[in-house]
Amino acid sequence: MKKSILIGIATSLLSTLAYAHPGHGVEIGFMSGFMHPLMGWDHLLVMLAVGVWAAKSGGKARWQLPLMFLAAMTIGAMFGLVGMTFNGVETAIAASLMALGFLLMLHLPMSRALQLLCTALFAVMHGIAHGVELNLGSWQANASPLIGMLIATALLHAIGYGLGKQQHKLIQWSQSLLAGIMLGFGASVLLSIQ
Repeated sequence: MKKSILIGIATSLLSTLAYAHPGHGVEIGFMSGFMHPLMGWDHLLVMLAVGVWAAKSGGKARWQLPLMFLAAMTIGAMFGLVGMTFNGVETAIAASLMALGFLLMLHLPMSRALQLLCTALFAVMHGIAHGVELNLGSWQANASPLIGMLIATALLHAIGYGLGKQQHKLIQWSQSLLAGIMLGFGASVLLSIQ
């Protein structure tokens, strides 16, 4: 009961945002790109969750899932930089939050190929949104923020991985809290997208 109340309180605090990308856009430079994943709840939660999921999956997934996310997010960012996007990007990002929340909460067994495919799809959607926000008009202007964003993403994966490897009961509870926040935030974003 206490866990449900805490999850409800945490998710209600996040429900005021209308979109997954409410204007925390990246303007210029390495630091703006580096800070972007840290300032947007959607990016922060998904990137931490990929690290936790990698740790829980074990084996080669420990490095394959984060690496797939980074590669696919870069490809998605390139699409966004050249103006390739679609109307459902925000919906897909919200769905990725919920899907990863469910995966963390339910510990569903999945084949490695399906894990990599899901990770790639989630990452491409985030990458497209990043690319559209980054589109500064030239590849040179976009390179520095993109590199910053990739480094911050890798760091968030590493933090999530460290969290996922912990065996302490409180830390394991925080993994459930992360999954619950992702479900709640993803649902609130989906409900607010018109």
